[in-house]
Amino acid sequence: MNELLAWIRAHPGLLERTASEHLTLAGTALAADIAIGLALGIAVAGRPRAAGPVVGIVNALRTVPSIALLVLMLPVLGTGFAPSVVALALYGLPAILVNTTVGLEGVDPEIVEAARGQGLAERQVLWLVVLPLALPLILAGIRTSAVQIVSAATLAVFIGGGGLGELISAGLGLLDFPQLLIGAIAVALLALVTELAFALLQRLATGGKAAAA
Repeated sequence: MNELLAWIRAHPGLLERTASEHLTLAGTALAADIAIGLALGIAVAGRPRAAGPVVGIVNALRTVPSIALLVLMLPVLGTGFAPSVVALALYGLPAILVNTTVGLEGVDPEIVEAARGQGLAERQVLWLVVLPLALPLILAGIRTSAVQIVSAATLAVFIGGGGLGELISAGLGLLDFPQLLIGAIAVALLALVTELAFALLQRLATGGKAAAA
């Protein structure tokens, strides 16, 4: 522990900078995933001909290692922040899209018909009835995606994205074990805090009825 504290004192601001870069990468990718995943989920839910191919293609991203997605960005977008965000967004998208689609399609049709029978327009049915009922599954998907992105963002360093992976990579290269441990511990703590924060948000938003991802 003393060695870790000594390393932090000897490198003022480095941990804060890399942690800030890490959170910016992860936050930007997650925001993009929420917007795209919800829009696609709403667009294809209840439309088997559209949902099948879209969900299948996006789900295939689950089988691609995160480091491979990052490397695939190199010939398209080069290195830096933008390709890192795109790769992380692709990695985190399946959980949100799949859960959104399943959640929307799982709403009881009788409830939807009852809402229509009360004179609600289709847009009102979606926003006032369907989405609130699907919310537990949607939030579970966002929670899963957030943890995946925070963890995978460690690898963004390999295409110039920065983040806490910078500490881990440099620690390995220089055999600087305090730096390596600090980077690894910081990533683990961020993933844990992300999991706990989204679990709490999910519980609050659903009245304590959290759905599994």
